Amino acid sequence: MSTAQHKIGSGFGARSTADDVLSGIDLSGKLAIVTGGYSGLGLETTRALTKAGARVVVPARRPDTAREALQGLDGVEVDELDLGDLESVRGFAERFLASGRTVDFVIDNAGIMACPETRVGPGWEAQFATNHLGHFALVNRLWPAIEPGGARVVSVSSTGHHQSGMRWDDVHWRHGYDKWEAYGQAKTANVLFAVHLDKLAADRGVRAFALHPGGILTPLQRHLPKEEMVERGWIDEQGNLLHPEAFKTPEQGAATQVWAATSPQLAGMGGVYLEDCDIAEPAVEGGPRSGVKDWAVDPAQAARLWELSAELTGVDAFAG
Repeated sequence: MSTAQHKIGSGFGARSTADDVLSGIDLSGKLAIVTGGYSGLGLETTRALTKAGARVVVPARRPDTAREALQGLDGVEVDELDLGDLESVRGFAERFLASGRTVDFVIDNAGIMACPETRVGPGWEAQFATNHLGHFALVNRLWPAIEPGGARVVSVSSTGHHQSGMRWDDVHWRHGYDKWEAYGQAKTANVLFAVHLDKLAADRGVRAFALHPGGILTPLQRHLPKEEMVERGWIDEQGNLLHPEAFKTPEQGAATQVWAATSPQLAGMGGVYLEDCDIAEPAVEGGPRSGVKDWAVDPAQAARLWELSAELTGVDAFAG
C-alpha cells in the first residue's frame, strides 16, 4: 500500500516538550478545544497552548474537577461533556455553536484504557464508544465552527493500535471481551477517523492527524491494578518506575499532539499518524512496537468506519 508515512526530519524527538515545539509560535487569537484537557497529557497540552497565547475550551465529564485542576491558567474555560453520552455531546456542541466562535484546533485527547467490560448508550462497548464514537460525533457536530483554511483536528491514538485492527464482525465486543484488544480496536479507530476526515476536509483547508504520544504514566492507567503494572514491568512493588528512561514526562508526552495541531512543518499534509514529533514510519512486521500498522491507515477501512460511525451516532457533517 502506498503511504505518506515517512519521517520529515522535524528536528524534534521523543524528549522534546510541548514548550519546545511551540517555541517561536504565537497562538494569540487562536481557539482550541481539548477534550480531557484537565488531566495528564491534556492538562499539559492546555497549559502549553495557553502559554503560547491560545484560548482553550476544555469539555469535561467532571467540570468542577476540571476547574480546580486548571486554576491559575489564563485563557481557559470549562464546559460539561461526557463522550459516552451522545446527548451530552450534542449539548456541548450546541452551546459552543451558539457562542458564534470558530475553532482552530480540536484535540481529541480524552480517553479510557483497558477498563473492565462496560456498556454505555445502547449497549456499546465503552472504549470504542468513548474514545472513538464520542469524538466522531463531537467533531461532526462542531463542523460548522471549524475554521476553514487552516484548522486542524488531532486524534490522540496510541501504539495500542498494534494490539487489534477493527473487529468488523463484533465492534462492540458482545462475545469474548478482552480489555486490551478492545483498547487496541478503539485506538485503531482513532487513526482511521483522522485518515478519512482528512480526505473529506482537505479541500476546505482543514487537516487531520492521529498520533501516539508515547509511554507516560498518567491517570489513564486508573483501571489497571498495581499487580498488572508490576507484571508488565512498569513499576516495582512500591510503585516506583523500573525503567524511567522508557517513559516520557507529561510535558514530553503532550509534545506530539501540540506539534500536530500547530506546527508549520505539517502545512499541506494530513491523514497521517505521528510519533515523537514526526511522521511515523510504517510498522515492521515482527519488529519493535513502533510506527503505524497498515490496518490503521487503510483508506477503505477508514471509509467503512466513517459510514458505520455515522450510522451509529446519527450524525455526519459531510452527508449528501
